[in-house]
Amino acid sequence: MNRRPLRAFDAVALYGAMDEQRRMRELSWAGVAREIWALSADLNARRDDHPISPSTLKHLGARGAVSCQHALFILRWLGRTPESFLVGASPQAGVALANADANQRPRWDLAKLYEALDLARREKGLTWPETAKEIRCRSTQLTGLRTVKFAIDMNLAMRSVQWLERDASDFIYAADW
Repeated sequence: MNRRPLRAFDAVALYGAMDEQRRMRELSWAGVAREIWALSADLNARRDDHPISPSTLKHLGARGAVSCQHALFILRWLGRTPESFLVGASPQAGVALANADANQRPRWDLAKLYEALDLARREKGLTWPETAKEIRCRSTQLTGLRTVKFAIDMNLAMRSVQWLERDASDFIYAADW
């Protein structure tokens, strides 16, 4: 099979776009965190959730990695898609995120991603270790998607979506949690 190589999710570029927007709008990191959190103000108030930390945002560039759920918070604020931060992609790449209002936030449906991976690997006659080798991860990272409670690394989520030859938006929904 002649598959395209799986491209990495560029968390450093995500940080750069967020920092550029922060500077243009003359916001502190606390201001960015407040704006991101305010996008789901009604949901946050109802759930009494713990807000996103300014240090989580500020140190994203140095870490070079981000959880799939935190990435969605930032992508929503930027008005960008996950695909637009794949290495070599255009800023217009991908399908828009689920339209979430103040009572919702975009979230990855990781159980749905697991189900799609499981179906695709069985259709291709692959084992989990063989699938993991193609996606460039450990098989337990893939099988763990079935029961993971909150998040995985955004890079793994995006390599999985590319391996499936689907849009990230197929696995992202407007959630009330």
